[in-house]
Formats: sequence, C-alpha cells, structure tokens
Amino acid sequence: MTAATMAPARPQRPSRTKRNLALLGVGLIVAAAVATVDVDPAEILELPAGVALLFREMFLDPGPDWSYLPTAMEGMVESIQIAWVGTVIGAVLSLPLGFFGAKNVSSPFVSNLVRQFLNVIRAFPEIILAITIMIPIAGLTPVAGALALGIHSVGTLGKLTAEVVEGIDAGPVEAARAAGGRPLQIQRWGILPQVLPEIVAFWLYRFEINIRASAILGAVGAGGIGFSLQQTIVFHRYELAGTAIIVVVVATIAIDTVSGWVRRRIIEGANARTSPGDIEALGSPLREDTAIG
Repeated sequence: MTAATMAPARPQRPSRTKRNLALLGVGLIVAAAVATVDVDPAEILELPAGVALLFREMFLDPGPDWSYLPTAMEGMVESIQIAWVGTVIGAVLSLPLGFFGAKNVSSPFVSNLVRQFLNVIRAFPEIILAITIMIPIAGLTPVAGALALGIHSVGTLGKLTAEVVEGIDAGPVEAARAAGGRPLQIQRWGILPQVLPEIVAFWLYRFEINIRASAILGAVGAGGIGFSLQQTIVFHRYELAGTAIIVVVVATIAIDTVSGWVRRRIIEGANARTSPGDIEALGSPLREDTAIG
C-alpha cells in the first residue's frame, strides 16, 4: 500500500447549490427570529449612543465616586463568599454522583438514572433556581444565592466527574482488584488518584464561573455586589455604578489569574513523569508496580 493510498481523502467541497440553500435557510431563521422578538431597527441604531452615554457618566463625567469603594468591596467580598459556599456544596455532592454516573463504575441502569438527574439540574439556570425555589425558602439573603449556585454546580460538576472517571486507565483498577481490594477500596486507590487532579481543576474553574453568577444573582436580591450595582443603576447613581463595575472587573481578573495558575499547576503535576535523571538519582531501578501506579 503506497503512501498516497494511505493518506486520508480530502473532503469534497459542497456544491454551490447546497451552500446557497444553507445560507438561505440560515437567513430565513434569523429573519423569523427577528420578527418573532419584535426587534426595532431604530432602537438597535440608537444602542451605541446609549452605551457611550452610560460609559461617559460612569467613568468620565462625573466618573467613579471613590467614596463608594468600601461599600463596593464589601459587596464583592460577599459575592466571593456566596460563590465559594456554592462551589463547596457542588463539589461535595457532585463527587459521589459523578462516580454513580460513570458507566465503567456503576451499572447501566444507575448510571443512566444519575445522568438524567444531572441533566435535569443543569436545565435550570442559577437565576431560575434562586427566584423560584431558594428565595421563597431562604428569603432575600445570600444563603439563597449560595444554595442556587450549589445546586446548579452539582449538575455541571457531576457530569464532568462522570466523564473523567470513564476515561481512566484500567491498569491501577485491575491491580487493586487483583490484590483483593473491596469495591470502595478499588475506587479509593485505583480510581480516585487518577481523576482527583482534574476534578479539583474543574472545581476551581466552577468557582470562577460562580463568582460571575453570584453578581447576577445579586440583581434579584440574593446579596453580593450585584444587589449594590442594581440599586445604583435603578436610582441613576451612575458614578457609584462605575465604582462597583471597576471592583467587579478587577476582582474577577485577579481571581481568574490565581485560579488559572493553580489549575495549571494541578494538571501539570498530574501529568508529570519521572525523568531518567530522577530515576538515576534514586539509586535504584524503577519498580514495575510503581510504573503501573
């Protein structure tokens, strides 16, 4: 077999008729959507001028009111606390659900049932959970926001955990089973060490998402910087809103930077391999069972 026959065939370019029909279909869908939501072209044309006016009042004339900075920072700290509590709730509950949802660990019936349950949780956005369930139960408090973020995080983190568990290396699992390990011991020593670095990285990434979501939940009364920002805009105190927005942007960038660095360190540490120099420094050959683990 020659190299020419082994090379994959290049995909054929779609005919001009099919391409034009596809473009026409997309155009019709867009036009139907615009007509359905009753978009006013005049309002769209006025949008850039309105955004520029708000930007000028928030950041240029009169600009941010720095006397509002302590209040904005207090609200931002509360949003971070809400996001952290919601992430912890999601992490604790999603870890066992992820194992139950993995097809290579659980039975087909249980895994499908758990996955559908996680899909139902993810179907409801955080703001819907807060308005319809958590605020009626916990009131207009940060607790409602934290619970809403926690429940929604369970659905997302549980699905990601199940997918990571399904992609494990079977070698350590077989070694633990051959050593006479019980089911929980096999999961503890054969599966969890493989998946924990990636799962922790997912937790940190979800924490970043929850910080942004907590600011949105504050707009519906769930506490945090979002509530302060909503109040300043409602009462047309745009100089205070500008200060709050600056605090949100700076805090979000700082947390994303630190969290991203930690996630990279975790993933790189999990993917690290022992170099030949490290083996020689140990003064003994690498044992076969160590390579398996």
